[in-house]
Amino acid sequence: MKVIEPNELLTTAQGNPIIDVRTPAEFEAGHIPNAINIPLFSNDERAEVGTLYKQVSREKAMLRALDIVGPKMSSLVKQASKIEYTDNLIVHCWRGGMRSSSFAWLMNTTGIPAVTVNGGYKGFRRFAASVINREWKFKVITACTGSGKTELLLKMQELGEQIIDLEGLADHKGSVFGGLGHAPQPTTEQFENNLFWVIKDFDINRTIWVEDESMCIGHVFIPQNFYNRMHFSPLVKVDLALYQRIERLVKEYALFSKEQLTHAISKITKRLGGDNAKLAVESIEGGNFHEATRILLWYYDKAYNRSIEERRGLIEYEKEFSVYNAEEMANDVIKHYK
Repeated sequence: MKVIEPNELLTTAQGNPIIDVRTPAEFEAGHIPNAINIPLFSNDERAEVGTLYKQVSREKAMLRALDIVGPKMSSLVKQASKIEYTDNLIVHCWRGGMRSSSFAWLMNTTGIPAVTVNGGYKGFRRFAASVINREWKFKVITACTGSGKTELLLKMQELGEQIIDLEGLADHKGSVFGGLGHAPQPTTEQFENNLFWVIKDFDINRTIWVEDESMCIGHVFIPQNFYNRMHFSPLVKVDLALYQRIERLVKEYALFSKEQLTHAISKITKRLGGDNAKLAVESIEGGNFHEATRILLWYYDKAYNRSIEERRGLIEYEKEFSVYNAEEMANDVIKHYK
C-alpha cells in the first residue's frame, strides 16, 4: 500500500479527495480543509476501544475494534464508492496508524485505489505549522474601526496582491460586535488549518498583505510566531474621516436587533465606562444609531491610537481619505510600493 508524505498532499490532493476516518468529534475539532469524514468508529466506540487498550490489553481492544468495524465494512465501501477521484483516495487518521491503514486496505481490496498519509493528521499539523512559521514578508493594513480594512484587502487581492483575510478565516470581525451575522467560529485548530490552506500556495518572495489584528479574533487565536512576525511588520496606515466611519458602521450594524447590540455593549461596559455605556444603550434603544456609534468609537479609537503609537516607527505609508473608495485606496497603496 502506498504511503505519501504530508507535504505531498499539496499536489496529490488535486483531483483526489482526502478521507478522514477519525471520529466525528475529532473531525469537528480540526481537519484538513475539504476533507470528507467517513469515521471508522463513532465517538463512543473509539472511547470504548481506547479504554480497553489502556486498562485491559491491546489484544482485547483489537478484537473489540474488529467486532465494531466488521458489520460496517459494506457501508464504508458504499460511502467511498460515491466519491469521485482522479487517481485514488487519500486516507488518514490521527497518526497514520491502524484506522487509516485498515480503511485503505478495505478500499484497495474492493477495487477503490487508496493511499495513506505518513503520520496522519498529526503529521499534517506539523507540516502546516512549518509552513505558517516560514519567514513571510508582511505588510499590515492598519486603520481605525470602521475604515473598511477588509474591503481594501479584498480589492488588493482582485488587483493581484497576496492577501490573507484573517477575519474571514476566523468568521469574526474582531470587536465585541464582530460575531453578529456570522456563523459559529471554527476552533483555533481549524483556523490554523484554514490559514495554512490559504498560505500554502503563496510566493515567499512576495509581500503578503494582512489586516492589523489583535492576537485573538473573537474566540480564535492567531498562531504565536505568525502573530509576532505580523505585528512588528511595516504598517500601511489608512485614515478615514470620522463621519464616513460612522456612516459605514451604522449601515453595517443597525440592521441587527437592539437586543443584540445592547448585549454586545454589556461586554465592554467596564472599559467603556458606566456613563458612556448607559448613553450608548439609550441611544440604541431610541434609534439614534449614529450617536451610539460615535460613543463607541471614542473607546475603540482610544485603544487603536494607543496600539499604533507603540509601533509608530513601523509606519511606511500614511494617508487620509475623506471618502471611502476601496479601489482608489488599493491602487494608491499598490502604486506607492511599485
